[in-house]
Formats: sequence, C-alpha cells, structure tokens
Amino acid sequence: MHTTESSENYLETILILSKSRPVVRSVDIADELGFKKSSVSVAMKNLRERGHITVTKEGFIYLTPAGRKIAEMIYERHELFTRWLVNLGVDEKIAAQDACKIEHVLSHESFEAIKKHVKKL
Repeated sequence: MHTTESSENYLETILILSKSRPVVRSVDIADELGFKKSSVSVAMKNLRERGHITVTKEGFIYLTPAGRKIAEMIYERHELFTRWLVNLGVDEKIAAQDACKIEHVLSHESFEAIKKHVKKL
C-alpha cells in the first residue's frame, strides 16, 4: 500500500469532498487544493492506474475500496493530530497545517501508540 504524500493528499481530498457533495469532479479537487486543472488531471490518471479511483464517462470520481482505505487512514491521522495539537494550545489553523505534515511521515506503529495515548486523555 505504498503511496506518495501527493497521492495521499488527493485521496483524502476526494474523501472529504465526497462527504459534502453527491459527486466529485477534477475541477472540485482543483478548486479545493488551489491546483491547476491540468495537474489534477495527471494525478487522477495516476490514481486510476494504481486502482485507487474510478472515473465515470461523465468525469465523476469515486474511491475504490483500496483508495478509500488509504484516504480514511490519512483522514483519521489528520483529524487526530489536529484535535491533539489544538488541545495542547496550538492555533487551529497551524494545528491543521502541522497535522497535514505529520500524517504522512509517521509509521503505523507510532500512530497507533499515539492514538491509544490520546484516547486515554
């Protein structure tokens, strides 16, 4: 399940957008991330080739089970780290930015240990 930070960010964004709208399109992702549509198009091609998304003929993007698993893992990390940092007194905007960095580099083992610890608090 090795993915790049960029791929993980795209998958997480698709997951988040899919929670608030009936369908997700490349233009929605580009708007959300502030990227050029052409860059998003290349990324969607790569995610499709890796089996992380499907794209309908209408251009609607859906996560595959494999893509959803990665997206939910990254989203869980992002949410936990953001809440944890805010509870420590970090400004919410800074906490979200830092969480976005941490979520990609931490091992599964370390994340699970932190999650267990944070839940005890």
